[in-house]
Amino acid sequence: MKISHVPTRFPEIDLARGVAVIMMVVFHTAFDLRFLGIAPVNVSTGFFRLLALSTAGLFLFLVGLSLSISAAHASARLTPRQFVEKYLLRGAFIFALGLGITVVTWIVIPGTFIRFGILHLIGLAVMASPLYSRYSWQNLLLGAVFIALGPVVAGIRGSLWLLWFGIHPPAFASVDYTPIFPWMGVVLIGVFVGSVIYPLGNRRPGFSTFSFAPLEFLGRHSLTIYLVHQPVIIGVLLLLFSGSIVMPFTVPGG
Repeated sequence: MKISHVPTRFPEIDLARGVAVIMMVVFHTAFDLRFLGIAPVNVSTGFFRLLALSTAGLFLFLVGLSLSISAAHASARLTPRQFVEKYLLRGAFIFALGLGITVVTWIVIPGTFIRFGILHLIGLAVMASPLYSRYSWQNLLLGAVFIALGPVVAGIRGSLWLLWFGIHPPAFASVDYTPIFPWMGVVLIGVFVGSVIYPLGNRRPGFSTFSFAPLEFLGRHSLTIYLVHQPVIIGVLLLLFSGSIVMPFTVPGG
C-alpha cells in the first residue's frame, strides 16, 4: 500500500526527544557531582531517581513511536527481506555503540560498569522490530505484560548471562541497567501510540502539533549528545571545582 509523502521528521517528536535530552543532562550532572565527590547529591532515591526513570521511559517510548512511523514507510517501499535487513543493521549499530559504552565504563568504573544499558536495549528493540512494529493494539497488550512482569523477573536471581532479561546475581550493581523486563514494554506501548497518532506513518488529521527549534535541534542529535555529554559534563565540573574533587570517587549503584 502506497502512503503519501510526509516530512522526514515530525517536529513534536524531536521536541519531546529534546526534552528527554535536557532531563538526561540534568540527571547526569547531579550524578557526576556525587561521582566526583563535589556534592553529596542523592541520585539513588527521591527526585533524581524519579528523573532517571522518567528520562529512560521517555526515550524508550519515543523509540517505539518512531519505529511505528519508520516501519510504515519502510514496508511500503522495501521487500520483506530488505525490511528485516534495514532494522537488523540499524539495531546492530546501536547495540555496538552500547558495547563501546560497556568497555569505557568497565575501564573507568569497573565495579558498576554498564553491562546492559539503554543503548543495548534500544539496539535489541530495533533489531527485533520487524516482529512487532507493524502491529497496533497487540503491542499495547504485550507492553503491559512486559511491564507487569518486570518486578517478578527482577526478583529472580541468576547468572550474569541473563542480565538482558532482567535476572541478575544478588550483588549486581550498574550505573545504567535497562533490561527487557520491564523496559521493552515501554517501547511496545510507544509503537501502539505511534500507530494511533501516526497511522500509516502520517500524522492523524486534527492532531495539533507544536514546535520549538532549540529543543528540536537537541532531539535531532540525541544519539550524538548521549555519546559525548558525560565527558563534557565531567570536564566542565573538573574545571569549575578542581579544588573540591574527593578521592576515591563514590559511585552509587543503579
